[in-house]
Amino acid sequence: MPPADTPHSRRAKRPAPKIIIFDVDGVLVDVRESFHRTLIETVLHFTGKRVSPAEIHQWKNRSGFNDDWTLSHAWVQSLGFKNSYDEVKSKFVEIYWGAGGKPGNARRERWLLPEAELRRLAKLAELGLFTGRVRRELDFTLARVRLRDAFRHIVTVEDVSRPKPDPEGLLAILNGRDPATAVYLGDNIDDARAAQAAGVPFLGVLPYRSQARAHRAKSLSDLGALSILGSVRQLGPWLRTNTISAQTNSSRVSKQRR
Repeated sequence: MPPADTPHSRRAKRPAPKIIIFDVDGVLVDVRESFHRTLIETVLHFTGKRVSPAEIHQWKNRSGFNDDWTLSHAWVQSLGFKNSYDEVKSKFVEIYWGAGGKPGNARRERWLLPEAELRRLAKLAELGLFTGRVRRELDFTLARVRLRDAFRHIVTVEDVSRPKPDPEGLLAILNGRDPATAVYLGDNIDDARAAQAAGVPFLGVLPYRSQARAHRAKSLSDLGALSILGSVRQLGPWLRTNTISAQTNSSRVSKQRR
């Protein structure tokens, strides 16, 4: 596996985070066959045009399109069709969840972080989720993988008055604590901007040799990402290489005082 490295990742070591916050789609869950497939099928339904995954990443490299319902509607309109937001959203939801006995795309998603690694991280820091998903979508995923108990803090788009890139969800998880003691992992522009606005260090997650990385790696780095990981599974190794644990730091201070 190639190393997770950018110029930012080679800076001096920093204290290990006390709070690790994850975005869900593209970070903890591979959504290419669920949400992305549904986007493509929704646009096809209304316009007759089969758009490509590469075009999805072009849209998502722009702020304001973290929400796939908003993106679907904007995409349909950009192709010259006047369908309402509610109409497009309704079809998206139908395709995602399934209807009339036909299974939806929700079951096609794939969880990316092995349980053992997640449990190890939970021993190192508080874990939280700040996602643009609605509660039903997140509940479905967490119930399937049986990992809800690993996350002490969960904020969905329905729990905030202002969605990403507003930092409201991150600030709710911090609850007055120092933003520098946390880290937020995300895969798109609005994740990085939310972290920047909250003052929370940010790690990008974009698979190597992927269209997402090709389209967004530079943008995330420009927005201050400490590094661009190739997978959420690289978080543990990144923390061991780039941070100082509280125990190690305490030992160093003790030696300096002798």
